[in-house]
Order: sequence, then structure tokens, then C-alpha cells
Amino acid sequence: MVESQIERRGIDDERILAAFREIPRHLFVPSDQQMHAYGDHPLAIGHSQTISQPYIVALMTSCLVLEGDEKVLEIGTGSGYQTAVLANLTHSVYSVELIPELSHQARKNINALGINNIDLRVGDGSLGWPDHQPYDRIIITASAPAIPQEIKQQLKDGGLIAAPVGKRWRQNLEVWKRDGDEFNKKTILPVAFVPLRGKYGWQD
Repeated sequence: MVESQIERRGIDDERILAAFREIPRHLFVPSDQQMHAYGDHPLAIGHSQTISQPYIVALMTSCLVLEGDEKVLEIGTGSGYQTAVLANLTHSVYSVELIPELSHQARKNINALGINNIDLRVGDGSLGWPDHQPYDRIIITASAPAIPQEIKQQLKDGGLIAAPVGKRWRQNLEVWKRDGDEFNKKTILPVAFVPLRGKYGWQD
């Protein structure tokens, strides 16, 4: 998986590659999907949610330019795979999930690996997690028509946000950098993510 799907597509950060070799992806998918866990595609994890294909997880991780001492906010815990990868690469991860059952399963998955620098909560991710702001990095793993202002304001000056933004069924992966009160955007590539739900997410 690492060689053919991630490294071959240009992700060459050795820390990221090592994290993907270390985190067992099959533990983060339902038992009936484990035979497909390392395939080059997303997988259903229940509740109309998915675990993104390995390359997209790696790409979004690389967009955050993690050096190891950052505090990261993740919106959309899902099964906890992206969360575990982030925890391997940085100081601390705060992750919010709207669906209680997924958050509970993610906690079981993370505890099984003995990872202890992750805090999870169930709640409306479109509001962020203001209690621990400001964050050095923010990653949103569900699509939004725009990045909620509440989340932007929880980002530290100079920090980065990686998120899929756009229409309901088709978005662009965007990276935003905060410079004081301004946010500068870079578009990476087209993607398709499940929708962000909540006060500032999709309402349909």
C-alpha cells in the first residue's frame, strides 16, 4: 500500500510513510471489509460514512506540514484512522465526531493500539472545539460548502487548515493559511467526501 499507492504518487515525507507502515489500517474498518482494507479506494464504515482511500489520507496529512510538536484539531473522527496517523506525527490531536457510535468505535480502535495523545468528543464538528484553541493545524474530513468561520477563528496565526470544500458531491481539497485576520487559499486537487453535518455544514 505505502509503496504503490502513496510513495509512487509523490508523498516522500519519511515520517508520513513510516506512520502509514505502523498504523494497521485493517483495524479501523468493519470486520467484513478487512480483506479490502489496503485497497486503493475508500471503504464504508457504517452510518453512511467512509474511511478515505490511503492516498487521500496521506495527502491531507502532508498538506498539514507536521513537524511533531503541533496541536491538531480534527473534524470528523470516523473510525479513527486519520486520527491515529496524525497522533503518530504530532504532539496532540483533538477530534470531534457527530455520530456517537463511530466515536465509541474509534476510541476502542485507538485504545487497542495504546495511543495516548488523542482526545475525542461527540459533538457538532462544524463548531470546532473551542475549549482547546488555538490550534496549530486543523483538518476537516467531511465536505463543506465553505470552511465555517467558527473553525477558522480557532486556528493559530500562521497555522494551516486542510479541508474538502465545494458542492455536495464534488469538492476541491483546499489548504488555507492564516495570516492575522486574513486566510490565503491553495487548491490541491478534486475530491469527493461525505458531507459535514451540523450548524454550519450541509442541511439537506
